[in-house]
Amino acid sequence: MNEIKQNLNMLGAALSLRARRNEILASNIANAATPHYKARDINFETEIKKYQKDGPISSTHDQHISVKRPVAPGKVQFRKNVNPSLDGNTVELAVEQLEFAQNSMRYQSTLSFLGGKINTLMSAIKGE
Repeated sequence: MNEIKQNLNMLGAALSLRARRNEILASNIANAATPHYKARDINFETEIKKYQKDGPISSTHDQHISVKRPVAPGKVQFRKNVNPSLDGNTVELAVEQLEFAQNSMRYQSTLSFLGGKINTLMSAIKGE
């Protein structure tokens, strides 16, 4: 049962991080013409690794407090641009649109996978 809970928690964390990343990328796209705006992003792979393990401390009893970290929005970093702009804006619209499209597809895939897991669990509970 713990494995199911961990799997669902991991998928929930992935959805939260993907949603946060979409917000950041959408903000970048919206500010593509804003002077001195710096493009931001989060590193999904680095952030999701925080949820893959409980850490060096393991609980040996059901009454112990869990050491899992709560879902956080992720550390925001500034993106380095390839073609510098004269007005100091680091947003490259084509790059941001590509990243947004890829992240949106991954969000939908994770959501579909989570839905499938839940449907499988519901079928098992109902005895179907």
